[in-house]
Amino acid sequence: MAQEQCGQFVISLDFELYWGMRDVISVKAYENNLKGTPIAIQEMLKQFQDYDIHTTWATIGFLFCKDVADLEKHTPVSLPQYHDEAINLYQYAQKTPDLHIPYHFAPQLIDLILSYPNQEMATHTFSHYYCLEKGQNEKDFYADLMAHKRIAEEKDISLKSLVFPRNQYNKNYLNIIQEVGITSYRGNEKGWFYDAASEEEKKTPLKRLLRMVDSYINISGYHTYKLQDIAQQKPYNIPASRFLRPYSAKLSFLDKFRLKRIKDAMTYAAKNGELFHLWWHPHNFGANTKENIAFLKEVLQHYQHLNKQHNFKSLTMSEVSEMLR
Repeated sequence: MAQEQCGQFVISLDFELYWGMRDVISVKAYENNLKGTPIAIQEMLKQFQDYDIHTTWATIGFLFCKDVADLEKHTPVSLPQYHDEAINLYQYAQKTPDLHIPYHFAPQLIDLILSYPNQEMATHTFSHYYCLEKGQNEKDFYADLMAHKRIAEEKDISLKSLVFPRNQYNKNYLNIIQEVGITSYRGNEKGWFYDAASEEEKKTPLKRLLRMVDSYINISGYHTYKLQDIAQQKPYNIPASRFLRPYSAKLSFLDKFRLKRIKDAMTYAAKNGELFHLWWHPHNFGANTKENIAFLKEVLQHYQHLNKQHNFKSLTMSEVSEMLR
């Protein structure tokens, strides 16, 4: 069976530590997740190696820095002036000079990830950039991506894939990501309650409820994709299929449905030669790590079965791009 006729299994991870949670929850309240993230990453990497999983780590550029001083050294001149100060991470860093380093910076974890085979280091923008919020523009976004490109090149990393923070896909910025060398990005699932939106627009109770229900019951479809459709435009949109929702003790009685939802979509993609794209945040696994890794292992075992039965292929986002090119 030719590779282009086989289904593709893509995993992308939004690696951001506390920067991505700054406007959502306090450090103290989220400390268990943050403290456990390095262990969770080590456990994930072991599973990826055992099951030969190719993974895209969409990492914010701040994590490449050693500390606040290093961050200031790499900060671009043109900065977003968000109307909502809660999401302005530059102001947060300036006003909090004693940032706890393990919760905000991770050059050693980046090195660890890259020491494993088939792991792609991608961009989640330099500053966890919000592309649909008021107070930012194309000039700021370009400067942000260039800042990440420069600090990544210091580690001999070439950034080829991008994940928009908070899935704030902005079609007006696609020419910019292509200009800086990005060949693919992760678009959103189809369905009005997955549409890209600002934080204010996205937090409607109905949308949140429907996304939650959709994690357990198929109300929006499998969200699998044909390569010939993805190939129609550049940079390539490699859309999300499913968010791997982390373990919840209160909802654990529904885990068999959560697992079935993912497995059914993977099976459909494998049998029909389509792409299935799973994603989550490493910090999601920082708490309840044992339960989350056990769940992930079941997903990867199913991938292994589909690989043997249908030649289902694990690929990074950049590998999908290379195949299409």
